[in-house]
Amino acid sequence: MEEITRSMLRKDPLSGGWVIIATDRGKRPSDFGSVSAQTKGGFCPFCAGQESLTPPEIIAFREPNTAPNTPGWRVRTIPNKFAALRIEGNLDRQGEGIYDMMNGIGAHEVIIETTEHMGDMSSYPLNHLCEIIKMFRERTTDLENDERFRYIQIFRNHGATAGASLEHPHSQLIALPIIPRWVKEELNSSLNHWELKERCLFCDIKNQEIETQKRVVYENNSFLVFEPFASKFPFETWIVPKKHNSEFKTITDPDIYLFSEVLQKALSALYKSLSDPPYNLILHSAPIIRKSDGEKFKGIKDDFHWHVEIIPRLTKVAGFEWGTGFYINPTPPEEAAQYLREVINTK
Repeated sequence: MEEITRSMLRKDPLSGGWVIIATDRGKRPSDFGSVSAQTKGGFCPFCAGQESLTPPEIIAFREPNTAPNTPGWRVRTIPNKFAALRIEGNLDRQGEGIYDMMNGIGAHEVIIETTEHMGDMSSYPLNHLCEIIKMFRERTTDLENDERFRYIQIFRNHGATAGASLEHPHSQLIALPIIPRWVKEELNSSLNHWELKERCLFCDIKNQEIETQKRVVYENNSFLVFEPFASKFPFETWIVPKKHNSEFKTITDPDIYLFSEVLQKALSALYKSLSDPPYNLILHSAPIIRKSDGEKFKGIKDDFHWHVEIIPRLTKVAGFEWGTGFYINPTPPEEAAQYLREVINTK
């Protein structure tokens, strides 16, 4: 692999933004120092036996003959006790001069991934990780029936630096009454690419990454793990389905197993390479299309592609980034991919 020896500007085809790959700022895993999440210990309301201290569960995958809100669960979904948005009420859209507003309506749920307080996605048995992904699918499918919601964001914060207030392994889901701005950027870029070439932008990226292999971390028959060409952050890692699909909720059980395999490989490689770094995991899927949209999103099934973004929190976003929209990444994605491949291939 040809080593990148000088700073370089790279354009992200999805957002249209530019990234500075600044190789002289320190790029190897060891250069980031100790960023691993610190354990807090103490009382945990998510542990088995403490079910009465959380809001009543929405759904749980349980052992036979165990009652809701008691021990015996394997994966458990509850409303977030400190929800950013509440499910009760009406949107009540209104304006005040040039300003628009609405009530804070949505759904905010916590998926408690395991009864094990120190468990981790990178080391769960594959069949258990499959259950977590099935829970993601279950909750997405159910919440899309609510006509008030337009987008469902599934995410995972690992480590206090990444925003995890409790260390017990959990993911979160927020259903929104509007489509987020960054998702709109991806939608617009995908549509522009389709109108120009009549091909999915994500599929083109996936095909090129498979062909060059420079940024590929791992792949199986159904999914590709790679470092994006214009990675905004060091060791930013994406997972995309190889077969075109715009909606995560349509994932089949066989593909859930293959998705769980590549997800575990990716997280395990990051864990070993970077000593259990804090990270954010974000699942982007197509927005919910309503009849009121008319022709607005008529081609979205062809031009959009669901995917997962994993962003280790190794660097700080500071004044330059906020002021310009540029990101400075000290680790070329080609080198990050090489480190992660070596870890995966090490027996």
